[in-house]
Amino acid sequence: MVYATSDLHGYPLEKFLEMLARAEFSEDDFLFVLGDVIDRGPDGVRLLRWMAEQPNVQLILGNHEAMLLSCGFLFEAVTEESLERLDMDRLALLGTWMENGAAPTLAELRRLLKAEPEVLEGILDLLRDAPLYDTVEAGGREFLLVHSGLEHFRPGRPLDDYAPEELLWARPTPETVYGGPLVIFGHTPTERFGEQYRGRPVVTDTWVCIDTGAAAGNKPMLLRLDDMKAFE
Repeated sequence: MVYATSDLHGYPLEKFLEMLARAEFSEDDFLFVLGDVIDRGPDGVRLLRWMAEQPNVQLILGNHEAMLLSCGFLFEAVTEESLERLDMDRLALLGTWMENGAAPTLAELRRLLKAEPEVLEGILDLLRDAPLYDTVEAGGREFLLVHSGLEHFRPGRPLDDYAPEELLWARPTPETVYGGPLVIFGHTPTERFGEQYRGRPVVTDTWVCIDTGAAAGNKPMLLRLDDMKAFE
């Protein structure tokens, strides 16, 4: 079976594992995590550590992981040269990340930098290696898995023609129509599509949004692609 979840935003690891257990997720199954594992909640780094140890879990890059990577200079050795490179552009990148809930993530990464630098480097490698999208077939249907949808979509446009920002920061509307594989994404909390979607996925003919608002204290969504069954 193939599963997808998104926008955990530091959701407690134990509760996340309980959700997987309710879905009877096993080592024979595969899980795609569609980005934004970190920030806002306390367990983002723990979740990443767990994912890095699982051979059947694939992280798709989210905009919050991209913001972390843009601030990789924070984890460099402090030298006169590195301080000289701490210019206004880098400070602006850090400011943007902090405004988007980076504090708990940054605190844990700083702890790892001092106590377990090899673990920190493994997490950064996981993020550096994370693709912007992936495709998979399940239940006789093809799916495109991406963090936020496809900004400026047009039929026939190759996926590798999209800039990272178009895959990380897109905001589809109820009128958005894609073509080709069914697009599964998060990034936009489903309640923004209407109060009737609070805590529920938004399902259309061409896309499904599964960000059910864990960043705001709601339960995340786990979607089994083989039969489109949702778990929480």
